[in-house]
Amino acid sequence: MSLRRACRSVRLSTSAYRYRHVRPNDTEIIDDLNVLAEEHPGYGFWKMFEVLRRHGCSWNHKRVYRVYTSMKLNVPRRRKRRVPARFRTPLTLPIGPNIVWSMDFMSDSLQSSRSFRILNVIDDYNREALAVVSDISLSSPRIVRELERLIEWRGAPEAIRVDNGPEFTSHKFVEWCEGHKIEIRYIQPGKPTQNSFIKRFNRSYRTEVLNIWMFDSLDQVRAMSAEWQCKYNAERPHKSLEKLTPLEFLLISMTIKSNYRSLLTLYRHILKT
Repeated sequence: MSLRRACRSVRLSTSAYRYRHVRPNDTEIIDDLNVLAEEHPGYGFWKMFEVLRRHGCSWNHKRVYRVYTSMKLNVPRRRKRRVPARFRTPLTLPIGPNIVWSMDFMSDSLQSSRSFRILNVIDDYNREALAVVSDISLSSPRIVRELERLIEWRGAPEAIRVDNGPEFTSHKFVEWCEGHKIEIRYIQPGKPTQNSFIKRFNRSYRTEVLNIWMFDSLDQVRAMSAEWQCKYNAERPHKSLEKLTPLEFLLISMTIKSNYRSLLTLYRHILKT
């Protein structure tokens, strides 16, 4: 059967049968949209279209939108935040309490499979557990509130050592530390050993609390954590503290310093007389 007769039998015109759609080359539009998406990730379609028109592009908005959707620019892109350059700082033992604190997060789940987070804060000098805060969500404003409570009875430290988590790099936390003149010592990404004091504390907390008990509610987690924190500070001997508890080590060191100051004052008085 000839082509003309076959087309007539199915009621199709030969011109429609021979038609081949020729799509225009969209390479230039794709390049321009990629440049705009990189420079201005917050721009939507109409903002980009207006910028293209300002640059002298005469493409129809329907054509530009077709390319825009094919590139999936209409779907919001999650861009990874760039971490500023971090320089390694030596993990030295402070000469006294309340000089350097360390903070870190942990996570676990209840018996109902609902996950929760724990914020641990310790004093690097005597490894004392200052706070063990557990909740479903721990944002930077919540961290600031917990630190405010610690400062009320403990006093502000000179520095806080943390990792590069979003809670610790947020403007709220950074501005709060600047307002209290507290130095933030960020560790290098992928180097948890630079925050070894809090990592060692996390291991003790997990092996002695989280891995032993099944929790039904956050109230149980908080009650068990508070009880363990008291025992950790007052009863549990620490090998790096000459087998003393954190509170015993703090008490002895403060007594020695007090006696040293008294002796130094007496010696100066003798020299004057």
